[in-house]
Order: sequence, then structure tokens, then C-alpha cells
Amino acid sequence: MGKVIDPFRFAAEARTQSGEVEVAKLPRLKDSLADVNAVLSWRLEGWLESSMLSGREEPRLKLLIDGALSLRCQRCLNGIDWQLAIATVLQPVRAGQQIPDEELEDDEVDAIEVEEGLDVMALLEEEILLALPLAPRHEKCDSPLGRNGAGEESPFAALASLRGSNRAD
Repeated sequence: MGKVIDPFRFAAEARTQSGEVEVAKLPRLKDSLADVNAVLSWRLEGWLESSMLSGREEPRLKLLIDGALSLRCQRCLNGIDWQLAIATVLQPVRAGQQIPDEELEDDEVDAIEVEEGLDVMALLEEEILLALPLAPRHEKCDSPLGRNGAGEESPFAALASLRGSNRAD
């Protein structure tokens, strides 16, 4: 499950892999979440696709990821239920090989450089991180309360009061 040894052969033989992954096992993702007790399902499919520009068959990988995450609201720091549904098509390119310009212009396919095998879990984590909203927030929520549980005055409130008193007329 952890690695596709040869993604080019995987695509040429139209193979598939699927499974489930515990979110707690994705270390870079944990910081964005309010709760790491979720399980995501994934599927990796390979095939060859004829390139109209080069006339050759090019390897393609389709990655599907589904599940629900509990993101951390940037206002109140509580959890937000967020449905994850990723379907991305990738073109593996050998390390050092130049990515053709026409592939760079194709918004439906992302080229990825592959050195020695394809780490599926790292790919899953990367695609999930790219899909997350930059600053998840509830539509309506309260900002967190101070240490004593009551709303505390902002330290900048005192500066705001000084702003009007030092003006030259």
C-alpha cells in the first residue's frame, strides 16, 4: 500500500490500488485539523492515454480521495465538518525529463516527477493539503474567550483611544 514501485508500468498495465488511511497517520495534515479521528478512503487508477500532440501513449494516474474532516475554524478554533472529495489526474514524468509545454498548459492533468517509485501516502497527504481551504471559518461564530472565560478588552483598544487625542489641529 505504501509505494507503487513503477508508476509507468502501473499505468501501462491499467492497475488499481485502493484502501483507507487514518488521518492521524498523515503528520503534515494534523496541524490543520480540530480532530484527527477520521478515516479517508482512496483509490489510485492507472491507464495509458494517447497524446494528440506527441502521438505516443502517455501514462496517467487518477487519484480519488473521499471522506470527512474536522478542520479548525480560524476564528473560534472549534471544529468545522468539511467533506473531502478529490479526483485528480496525474501524469508521471521520469526524474530529469522535461515536462512538455502542452502538458503544462493542460489544466486537467498535473505532471509529477517520479524518481524511485511513488509514495502513495505522501501523494495522498499532498493532494489533501492542496485541497484544504486557506482559512476555514464558520459563517457565524464567536471569537474565543479570554483565559478567565470572559470577553477581555483588546490590547489595541488603548491605542485606539490615543489616536484621537494627539492630532494637531
